[in-house]
Amino acid sequence: MLARHGETPSNLRHALDSRPPGPSLTEMGHRQASALAERLAVDEVVAVYASIAIRAQETAAPVAKQHGLAVDVVEGLHELQVGDLEGRSDEDALRSFGEVYRRWTQGDLAAAMPGGESGEQIRERYLSTIERIRESHPSGLVVVVSHGGIIRLGAEWLADNVGAQVTNAALLPNTGHVLLEPRQAGWHCLEWTGVDL
Repeated sequence: MLARHGETPSNLRHALDSRPPGPSLTEMGHRQASALAERLAVDEVVAVYASIAIRAQETAAPVAKQHGLAVDVVEGLHELQVGDLEGRSDEDALRSFGEVYRRWTQGDLAAAMPGGESGEQIRERYLSTIERIRESHPSGLVVVVSHGGIIRLGAEWLADNVGAQVTNAALLPNTGHVLLEPRQAGWHCLEWTGVDL
């Protein structure tokens, strides 16, 4: 399961916030994290991972505690780096972000945010991290808490039934999730924030 972190002050401002360690959760974000843990209480969670961002770790903590686990913080899961657009919430910045993001979903991985990562760099670090996690846990539910932008891209790159149309249209709310199932030839998306695929 790929789960997005809870609400942060940057989310309230609609600001691009990619640089770790980043902000903590708001009070609402902590409530969302607790609610996520409650939703997963009946599941057999075998491991909980989080990105190096504080907001992801704070979201993962109640889930891990619910199952008597520690949060494993790993490199490679952090949000796609927006470079010169960091901290901005103006229309020009959001438009630039959206244009590059759409190019990535359509396969143009050489594209990059000004001063940020290319799609190729993001794909390499994210997919190799997910593969290491998969190898460490051949069975059971693994919860990976990270970030909306990279989860959506990652789901498209991983799952055989997620394409650019889903990635560009199906935004993830705070603590929204994408449920993936490993298959012999890769992954299959079972659910996108409560909607079966």
